Amino acid sequence: MTKKVRKYNHWFLISPYLILFTIFIVLPVVISIYLSFTYFNAIEKPSWIGIQNYITLMTRDEIFMQKVLPNTIKYSLIVGVGGYLLSFTLAWLIAQLTPIPRTIFALIIYSPSLTAGITMTVVWRVLFNGDQQGYLNALLLKYGFIDKAIQWLQSPEYLMDIMIVVSLWSSMGIGFLAMLAGILNVDESLYEAAYIDGIRTRLQEVIYITIPAMKPQMLFGAVMSIVNTFTTAGIGVALSGSNPTPQYAGQLMVNHIEDYGFYRYEMGYAAALSVVLLLIIWFFSRVAWRLFGER
Repeated sequence: MTKKVRKYNHWFLISPYLILFTIFIVLPVVISIYLSFTYFNAIEKPSWIGIQNYITLMTRDEIFMQKVLPNTIKYSLIVGVGGYLLSFTLAWLIAQLTPIPRTIFALIIYSPSLTAGITMTVVWRVLFNGDQQGYLNALLLKYGFIDKAIQWLQSPEYLMDIMIVVSLWSSMGIGFLAMLAGILNVDESLYEAAYIDGIRTRLQEVIYITIPAMKPQMLFGAVMSIVNTFTTAGIGVALSGSNPTPQYAGQLMVNHIEDYGFYRYEMGYAAALSVVLLLIIWFFSRVAWRLFGER
């Protein structure tokens, strides 16, 4: 093999990935950006309308500005940030156990994330069933806390809160395992040196030793949490049984995209929503990189 041929070996080896990445990631993104500047009803040829979809999004789509965006922000802050902090806290607590209990508890906490979100909601729909046979209603009625059954999953007052509970319950996924592995692989000599230098509490140990020593795992967990949170769509629809959800109480950005793209066939506007969602995910991913990325 000549030196010139060997020079391009790496391109040959990574070419399958580059081809698949281009077909399934790059091209769809480029097409979505193009369609966001068009009117496209999935039947006729797309017609160029410039930034009209974005103007409509910001000035005329009251559902997006008054319901979808606030819902997404609330859901993302609680499930994304809260779930991320909960993942690290549980990972740190489990890391203090001996190997056998550690494995058991890690499996128990991780197992809900293995179940598909739509499948998982079947269990919760039984718990929050709106008739007297629903487990929560039956319990509250039995002990006199309520005098009639509550429509938990059809009530705008409760739907978002139930979505958050279900999502937090199932949020201990691969990011949680990465954090647990990172904590367990921190060099013990760092802790010994830190105590010699004056660290006295476990909180100081976590802040000054554990987190800096596992920044790659923290970054991975943050990116996974951001992506999973902003792309969540099925839980609210599966719980309530409708899209849009009752009075848009559980409507998130992905639900809004599905509503316009697959129910109203306004593909151009749905593409504009998708581009905005992509930019939001990119922005928060950059924030995570600034916090935990290697410099």
